Amino acid sequence: MLKVNVGNKPQADQPENGRAFEIEWRKEGWFIDGNAFEGDIVALGENRFHVIRNNRSYNIEVIDRNPAGKTTHLLINGQHYHTTTRDDLDLLLEKMGMQNASSQKINNVKAPMPGLIQSINVAEGDSIAKGDNLLVLVAMKMENVIKSSGSGVIKSLKVTPGQIVEKNQVLLEFH
Repeated sequence: MLKVNVGNKPQADQPENGRAFEIEWRKEGWFIDGNAFEGDIVALGENRFHVIRNNRSYNIEVIDRNPAGKTTHLLINGQHYHTTTRDDLDLLLEKMGMQNASSQKINNVKAPMPGLIQSINVAEGDSIAKGDNLLVLVAMKMENVIKSSGSGVIKSLKVTPGQIVEKNQVLLEFH
């Protein structure tokens, strides 16, 4: 089971608005908050889908996905939505009061795929919070914003804009 929080991107002076729901896969199909999903999903291309549910049509595009941070940025009918997901392990740790036990200290950030460093948004000595944009990696003609999966201080940058990197190459290090 996954617990998903979905909300519009908050403005600087407004709290995030959104709602939480549970998605579960069973042999009978997908269930949302315990109810069977009744709708139609058609893939329109890579990261683009059309969904019909409850006589409503939704055009959905996956803008950015961060599996390590369990976040996804979606564009649904022109509106931006940001999701955070908690799986069974996250929910168990939270129930036991150990939700911070799953977050590890970050030592470095590695390239998730081979590509070209387009830009770097941080400098050595910068304090970084979880979710901050670190750099942009272009791969297969797509810009991928690499975000911090934790907090820390940048110790050293190991790449420069215009540099080609390999998968798992260290991009920057934290103190």
